[in-house]
Amino acid sequence: MANLLNPMPIPFEVKKKNRFLFTFPSELGINQWYIESGARPKFNVNPVAIPYLNFEVYVAGRVTFDPISVTFRDPIGPSASQALMEWMRLCAETVTGRMGYAAGYKKDVYIEMLDPNGVTIEKWLLQGTFLSDVNFGDLSYSDDGLATISATLRYDRPIHLF
Repeated sequence: MANLLNPMPIPFEVKKKNRFLFTFPSELGINQWYIESGARPKFNVNPVAIPYLNFEVYVAGRVTFDPISVTFRDPIGPSASQALMEWMRLCAETVTGRMGYAAGYKKDVYIEMLDPNGVTIEKWLLQGTFLSDVNFGDLSYSDDGLATISATLRYDRPIHLF
């Protein structure tokens, strides 16, 4: 009778939101510990209606992937703002106005979720990732909080490796 009331196994462990890593290519100089918060991929499937008589049925249409918002801590050195600006310069140079090639600014980024021992239990590959929005944050003499940078990562496709 007790099994009917509690079907969940007793040694059940859930994934925790605070055990994760974002890994960027080493040439970007963006350290894993810069990340304060982020998100996992989000999918959208466009429903395509097929009208028939007095009703409609639906099939799956085009799949799109929403961009991911990430918040970075900005230490004095090594500087997260400098590393992110260098990545942005691969896409668009603010001094000269030159635009970069996609092969230069699109990078593969990994998201990992960890178990209590630090072992990777879930891993995503975000192929063709680039910065589509960067906000270097507000400043205020009345706020002694940490300086952070908000960024939006746009990617071509997420691959759930495990």
